Amino acid sequence: MIRRRVLLISLAGVITAPLAAAAQPAKKIARIGFLSPSSLSDPRTRSFVEAFRQGLRDLGWVEGQNVTIEYRWAEERTERLAELAGDLARLNIDVLVATSPAIQAAKRATRTIPIVMTNAGDAIATGFVVSLARPEANITGLSMMGGELVAKQLQILKEVVPTLSRVAVLSNPTNSSNPPQLRYALDAAQILGVRLHPVEARGPGEIDGAFAEMTKERTGAVILLLDSMLVANRHTSLSWQRRAACPPSTA
Repeated sequence: MIRRRVLLISLAGVITAPLAAAAQPAKKIARIGFLSPSSLSDPRTRSFVEAFRQGLRDLGWVEGQNVTIEYRWAEERTERLAELAGDLARLNIDVLVATSPAIQAAKRATRTIPIVMTNAGDAIATGFVVSLARPEANITGLSMMGGELVAKQLQILKEVVPTLSRVAVLSNPTNSSNPPQLRYALDAAQILGVRLHPVEARGPGEIDGAFAEMTKERTGAVILLLDSMLVANRHTSLSWQRRAACPPSTA
């Protein structure tokens, strides 16, 4: 009789254990929105995304297991960022990661979903946050003193080429972090006695025209402000610089 009772109890344990496990609520899979103005065709973007995934894995978040990442790429068409940000906000994601210049679009799309900004430049000057210590918004992340960096670049240029008098500054006006950087550059130029020639490029198709304008204005150097589109198309900038350094001979 004792053995029969032990057997029944054991069988009951085998049967009820899976039922108890099945009754437990499944763990929620976290959902992250990832908004970028670039595309995976850019090696720098691919490197950034892999570093992002590795960082998540280091913290125990494995894509496809306990976290899902919803990617949205603007393919260098910044006019699409607002639509893509709104799309992510409607997906009930837990957090939204946005790289500049997609941060402004993300901020406008939601006031409740936590936003993590990357490549933000000066987050205070751009108006993303009120204070680095107390952002007072649904946004956090990295902030870099891009304006001070541009001023330092201009200072170094003047030290390397003391006779430098005209410098072009190439910016992307659709990037909210670029105007504050340009103001820093203008203030530094006034102190250094250098004349700045601001030039704009809103997309890859405008870069050639921007450099053609710099050449026409005979600027002695160019500074590229921090912008993912300009970085992604840096080969165009290098091509123009080579042509400026080695102009074609004329008969």
